[in-house]
Amino acid sequence: MTVVSAEPPADTVRQPVEGAGSRPSAVPFDDGLAPRARFLPSLAAVYRAQLSRARVARIPLLFVATFQSIGIMILMRGVVDEGGTEARAVVAGSAVLVVAFVALNLLAQYFGQLRAAGGLDHYATLPVPPASVVLGAAGAYASFTVPGTVVTAVAGCVMFDLPLTHLWVLVAVIPLAGAALAGLGAALGLLAPRPELATLLGQLGMSAALLLGVLPADRMPQIVQYARDLLPSTYGVEAFARTFGDHPDWPAVLLDLGVCAAVGVASLAVAAWAYRRAAVR
Repeated sequence: MTVVSAEPPADTVRQPVEGAGSRPSAVPFDDGLAPRARFLPSLAAVYRAQLSRARVARIPLLFVATFQSIGIMILMRGVVDEGGTEARAVVAGSAVLVVAFVALNLLAQYFGQLRAAGGLDHYATLPVPPASVVLGAAGAYASFTVPGTVVTAVAGCVMFDLPLTHLWVLVAVIPLAGAALAGLGAALGLLAPRPELATLLGQLGMSAALLLGVLPADRMPQIVQYARDLLPSTYGVEAFARTFGDHPDWPAVLLDLGVCAAVGVASLAVAAWAYRRAAVR
């Protein structure tokens, strides 16, 4: 009995077939894997996918996050004088709190549930950078908070008699503070061993953003002021609050925004590391 091999002889592999209409040479076969996707295209793809999923919850996001912050300003209106430094801190902190509600609370819950349900396995099979997954999901959820942040800032300025002239600075404050808080929220959700603990950590983080961001800093004990400096959203709040003055200190505003950007890069790096750590388990 003659055994015929299933593989063709080595000298016949990729040899052109002579004849009419045949090409002079064969196209070389690529045995390698597909190249890893670049960051920006991957970020755009993840953002669009997560945006379609987050649309279902856009109305609760806008309603809860916005009216929560406006309600806090109404409560603070009875104890804070209008037009002063404390009023600036309350309005700036309440506006950034809308972003913190999503970036810390909801993202911690989302990634905690995604890890518990095995959803990270899907992203782990895709050739996309971990940072694009974290930032894409954060950007999709945070996109729905932009109208709420603007509405909160306008309502606060009217309520506390603050100028509306420099509200355009929110164009920088929202993405920078959102990135810093989103990285922290995603890291909490990815590192928490159970989704219930991720939810608890997200709630605690949002409570810290509420207490340390909305309340005037000069009324806090010194040790609490040190803790406030460690909160990523603090620098976004400070940058926004400085613009309410008659002559804003723009170098100080840029410095706060720069610190916020640096903290955002660091927190997203931690979240990307947490994503890789959770995806291989």
